[in-house]
Amino acid sequence: MIKRITLLEVEYLAFKLAREIISFNEPIPDFSTRFANKLEGCLAAPFQTFSGKSLYPSLLDKASALFYFMIKDHPFQNGNKRIAMTTLFVFLYENRRWLKVDTMEMYNFTMWIAQSPASLKNETINAVVKFLKSHLIVISES
Repeated sequence: MIKRITLLEVEYLAFKLAREIISFNEPIPDFSTRFANKLEGCLAAPFQTFSGKSLYPSLLDKASALFYFMIKDHPFQNGNKRIAMTTLFVFLYENRRWLKVDTMEMYNFTMWIAQSPASLKNETINAVVKFLKSHLIVISES
């Protein structure tokens, strides 16, 4: 079963990690300043169904949709790409996966998603699936 990432996990894990570890010249505002319901929508989108079928059926589909929506829907005043990256890593970790990818390649790919036209949402999410698949590793049980 695929584990969801919760609002509290984003606040306490992803947001905090993005704020403390991925530093840029622009600070990330306090979590309470997020735009109402945008983050909740980003977290729910990968688990949407239509006529009883999941729009994003696999773990990679869900991870890709989560990453895409966290970047494109701007749930925060600032730091959306940084928070999207950390949220993706937390989501993958909770589902026993990780990405083995160069920092600059991850940054460039994230920027590419941010600059992609909204009209190419499905194509962009499919590109994210391919990217994740090419860098995904399974975390072994210990």
